Amino acid sequence: MLAIVCPGQGSQTPGFLTPWLELPGARDHLARLGAAARLDLVEHGTVSDADTIKDTAVAQPLIVAAGLVSLGALLEADDKPGVGVWAGHSVGEITAAVSAGVLAEEQAMEFVRERGQGMAAASAVTPTGMSAVLGGDQDEVLATIADHGLTPANVNGGGQIVAAGTLEQLAAFAAQPPARTRVIPLKVAGAFHTSHMAPAVESLTRVAATITPADPTATLLSNADGQAVTSGAEVVRRLVGQVSNPVRWDLCMTTMLDLGVTGLVEVSPAGTLVGLAKRAMKGVPAVALKTPDDLDAARDLVREHTETSHSTN
Repeated sequence: MLAIVCPGQGSQTPGFLTPWLELPGARDHLARLGAAARLDLVEHGTVSDADTIKDTAVAQPLIVAAGLVSLGALLEADDKPGVGVWAGHSVGEITAAVSAGVLAEEQAMEFVRERGQGMAAASAVTPTGMSAVLGGDQDEVLATIADHGLTPANVNGGGQIVAAGTLEQLAAFAAQPPARTRVIPLKVAGAFHTSHMAPAVESLTRVAATITPADPTATLLSNADGQAVTSGAEVVRRLVGQVSNPVRWDLCMTTMLDLGVTGLVEVSPAGTLVGLAKRAMKGVPAVALKTPDDLDAARDLVREHTETSHSTN
């Protein structure tokens, strides 16, 4: 069984879409997505600097669009039914929802535009941020995060938890980290997936009320609890609520293993989720679709694991 996963914010780098736009139709596709988001995503994906694409209001539409463009290069529409599981990390859930047939691309870009702007505005209220905590005992890490008044905003599995809160709280945490851990500040502009994002939930709720989603055409996992969601309306409700609640990517990977996933592809801007899978889903072959040079390997994996899935059903 094949899983395709979609990364979240912080995975973008300056110019990362440049090689993708050399593929037939890719530039036009990205331009259409940018028009729906009312942003020049061609410019942001090719020439904008690191500070510009770190801006939440830019980064989130850019990441969703990048996932859709690279997925379009990987799969024809007729190939999508062969994908057994779709999942996305944080804003990548929107990419996955499009891929699983819940949202149209234009709806998704309008939704992520509001999400990015709402989260950017919420981040401006109080200086907040996020830090990755690598290693250590998970219970001790979670307890220390709580002791500092922080939120475990991402429980990513593979020995990685992301703490989020005010910059003062994060500085104090870094000065007294849990034993046997490394604390790495992340290049994000706020404490995402915490109560600091409550204002963004309010604005997204209004946008969600204008959307008529379809039910997923394949298994679509939720960051809230790692479980499959079968109702399109419930998918949208969770997309709204997830803005201020922790991402449980560890549970998503556990569910993938329980479902019998045998191969995994991460769409652009890829690398983070494949890295986590290599530690938490040992033995499952995975391809990070970073550039078009990775397409052949990804297509081979898709072909092998969708054919295997078909032959056993």
